[in-house]
Amino acid sequence: LRLSADDHRRLIQCGISGGFGSVFGTPLAGMVFGLEVLTVGRLSYAGLLPCFIASLVGDLVCRALGVAHTAYALPTPTLTPLLWLWVVVAGCLFGATSRAFSALTHAVQTISKRLVRSYWLRPLLGGATVILLTYLVGSPAYLGLGLPLIAQSFRPEGVVLWAFALKLLFTAVTLGTGFKGGEVTPLFCIGATLGAALAHLTGQPTEVFAALGFVAVFAGAANTPLTCIALGIELFGAPLALPLATVCILSYLSSGQPGIYRAQRGQKETHSGTDGS
Repeated sequence: LRLSADDHRRLIQCGISGGFGSVFGTPLAGMVFGLEVLTVGRLSYAGLLPCFIASLVGDLVCRALGVAHTAYALPTPTLTPLLWLWVVVAGCLFGATSRAFSALTHAVQTISKRLVRSYWLRPLLGGATVILLTYLVGSPAYLGLGLPLIAQSFRPEGVVLWAFALKLLFTAVTLGTGFKGGEVTPLFCIGATLGAALAHLTGQPTEVFAALGFVAVFAGAANTPLTCIALGIELFGAPLALPLATVCILSYLSSGQPGIYRAQRGQKETHSGTDGS
């Protein structure tokens, strides 16, 4: 179509927004994701309307086709000082987990490329490693997107305390050895299981902390805190807006740079006085 570089970039943003908004049933988060994910810390409002339209239309088409999204009914917590303390601690832990996921995934990728020169052999060995891990763990629960684990995280009984670490390991090995296109929902799973484990250890509401982890680990790993704040509000409701914003911001700040998307441009602001030039 002989589009300009700006139009090309705008279409990429619209594709990202349409995909995110339709898959998760969150058109506002989809709009922000398209604007936020390409360049860390820089939003271009020129794409605001196109991204909103793409995300909204994608969501409406999915719903018209009968696609159903998971509905979350969470209790409204009483925001006591003790709860706020654990929210702050959780936000930092979620950020550290995001950093660990990114580092492990990139380390597996680097090591596999160094040790195995044949590109087709890397995913073969990676798949064999995942099968071996499954037999060692004795459960297939950590394969795939992790949707059953996410659902279990929102129940009062929660999940085993180390579920997040196993899911992190399985996903990092899978992505690092060449299997692509599946990090978003597994990161939701890692966050939800970590949040549920933290709630179990501290006596906090399981569903609430599973919801906080669901969005915050992805916020840190993808460098998209605004997207994840919107995502959390759309999925879990406005009463959780302040805790959601707190953990997403803390996770982003404590997760380090770079994240899971190496093609992202820009760096996180580490000092005051940045003028964007």
